[in-house]
Amino acid sequence: MSTATQPGKAARKTLSEKGLKAGSVGLIGAVVIGVSCIAPAYTLTAALGPTVSEVGVHLPAIFLVGFIPMLLVALGYRELNNAMPDAGTSFTWATRAFGPWIGWMGGWGLIAATIIVLSNLAAVAVDFFYLMLAQLFSNPELGELSKNLPLNIATTLVFIALACWVSYRGMEATKGVQYVLVAFQLLVLGWFAVAAFSHVANGSAFDATAISPDWFNPFAVDSFSSFAAGVSLSIFIYWGWDVTLTMNEETRNPEKTPGRAATVTVLVIVVIYMTVALATLSFAGIGEEGLGAGNPENQSSIFAVLAGPVMGPFAILMSLAILSSSAASLQSTFVSPARTLLAMGHYKALPLKFGRVSPRYKSPSYATVAAGVAAAGFYVITRTTSENALWDTITALGMMICFYYGITALACVWFFRAQAFSGARAFLFKLLAPLLGGVILLVMFVKTAYDSMDPDYGSGSSVGGVGLVFILGMGVIVLGAVLMLVMARLRPEFFKGQVLARGI
Repeated sequence: MSTATQPGKAARKTLSEKGLKAGSVGLIGAVVIGVSCIAPAYTLTAALGPTVSEVGVHLPAIFLVGFIPMLLVALGYRELNNAMPDAGTSFTWATRAFGPWIGWMGGWGLIAATIIVLSNLAAVAVDFFYLMLAQLFSNPELGELSKNLPLNIATTLVFIALACWVSYRGMEATKGVQYVLVAFQLLVLGWFAVAAFSHVANGSAFDATAISPDWFNPFAVDSFSSFAAGVSLSIFIYWGWDVTLTMNEETRNPEKTPGRAATVTVLVIVVIYMTVALATLSFAGIGEEGLGAGNPENQSSIFAVLAGPVMGPFAILMSLAILSSSAASLQSTFVSPARTLLAMGHYKALPLKFGRVSPRYKSPSYATVAAGVAAAGFYVITRTTSENALWDTITALGMMICFYYGITALACVWFFRAQAFSGARAFLFKLLAPLLGGVILLVMFVKTAYDSMDPDYGSGSSVGGVGLVFILGMGVIVLGAVLMLVMARLRPEFFKGQVLARGI
């Protein structure tokens, strides 16, 4: 195949369609799926407490700082998608920019991160499923069933299987599920925020705290380590918007719609996060006792603690919202790894069976099932080995997210380097924005990797005096490198640049 000589239509010469159902998703549908994949209700209840413990009342500032590299990277993704709409996204674009070796690792970073988070989302959905049953039947013992390991694993596997089944049935089925689940969780989050502000106004809040301009000042954070830890957490809470790009071969106007959906998704999410964060801080404060957001006992699920005092008898709706959020994200998150695996199989970077498409549903058949099996296997192994291993791997997700986002952002800079100074728009969107975003994320990758070597990082577990988070995070990346070397022996045509050629 010939190498493309310039970005644009010529850049697609070595790309080809995979057989997915074209035109099945519009802008609104893509944004809904993007919001679903980020899972705001689940993400906030899990991330608010730990972030407050790092940065206190400067939570809004850190959320805004984490938003900046996401927006900058999203702009770079949009430019790459305009030139090369391909379901492989990070894998395809990094291969076109840097060659097959870096491209393969970019694809691996996306796949590994999403497979790991699939197992976590299923676990959270199970926890809130039994909590919902306990609240519904006023029987606290039902909530304790999630701690029964065999039952927990069995229920988790059922959730993964159901999500995999819906995803297998294609984007039409996915959209139908997501419209309902996303609308419900956003409605409940809005209800929570309004109710919290009402308590503050009425003087019935737990620790009414006036919003201050200082909350939005990132330079007021006590130390750079706290700042870096907070930003790492805030980057995680925005992760998932790139699913809108992964669907590019199935959207209407594939050159424009996915990029616009990514930008809109990130903007919608930052508004949701800022509103709920301000409501939570105003109502509960950052104290370490009682309902305070700084109380270590509240940090694993802040909404489970605050929903009752804030929403009264309607608190069960928050449990349902988090359940629907994690279940919705579990289902929509299947989109990214399945389509990346599909593209890698299609371009012969993996065995050809990964490139199969269902004749009936026009979805990645083998790749979707493979993603489900991998997520289920990962959960069973880590959950039965050590609960700390499961949660420390989730903590290590930040490294993998920064890794593949950073590679893709810099791929934009390198791919468009010949056009970067052709005009103000090209300089801003093809060079400056992705360069800044990519550098920030790669710096965060190095900083997080260094900090995670401390045995006290994450759960406090260590192996040979090295933090378990570092071992798991870097171990996943090294595993990808080993698999890449194996595939280079089995599928040499891809690694010789004979299938997916580099652009200029």
